[in-house]
Amino acid sequence: MSWLRFGVLLTLLAAAVGCSSPRSTEETAPGAPIARVAPGSAQDLRMNVGDRVFFNENSADLTPTATETLDKQAAWLLRYAAPTVTIEGHADEKGDRARNMAIGNRRALAVRNYLVAKGILAERIKTVSYGRERRVATCNELSCWSQNRRAVTVLDGADPMPAPAMAQPAVPMTPPPAAPRR
Repeated sequence: MSWLRFGVLLTLLAAAVGCSSPRSTEETAPGAPIARVAPGSAQDLRMNVGDRVFFNENSADLTPTATETLDKQAAWLLRYAAPTVTIEGHADEKGDRARNMAIGNRRALAVRNYLVAKGILAERIKTVSYGRERRVATCNELSCWSQNRRAVTVLDGADPMPAPAMAQPAVPMTPPPAAPRR
């Protein structure tokens, strides 16, 4: 038997074994949480409600998708009345530091004001702007910039979520040099 056939058979066998594991109904039921988490925990907020909303470029206006998430956050915060939260405003890499800090602040305030309008006590909500300093995606493309234009609701006193593997200190973004043609 050739090595190629052996490799193909091994790949097919691995795929068949991987596909044969049964899934619980909890995992596949529509709207069911993927994992069991403590109700009222930071993980509950992050996984079952949504802890972040995204913004359009150069904007602090809430999108319809953002307001849906914030409606869920408001209901969660009304249900669990003890926690205080910090709204972190973030920006993409475009523009200077001052501009990005300002738009991050406007985004955090937009989320705070929306939650207060939904009945959350203003005293429970702090805001902070990180501008472009805490990026979750680092590249010089639209897909990265759009992930970084966000506001994140963080439960105060909760264990912080580990930084994403791609998180790096803020550095100026420059395109990579062009590869020489052969």
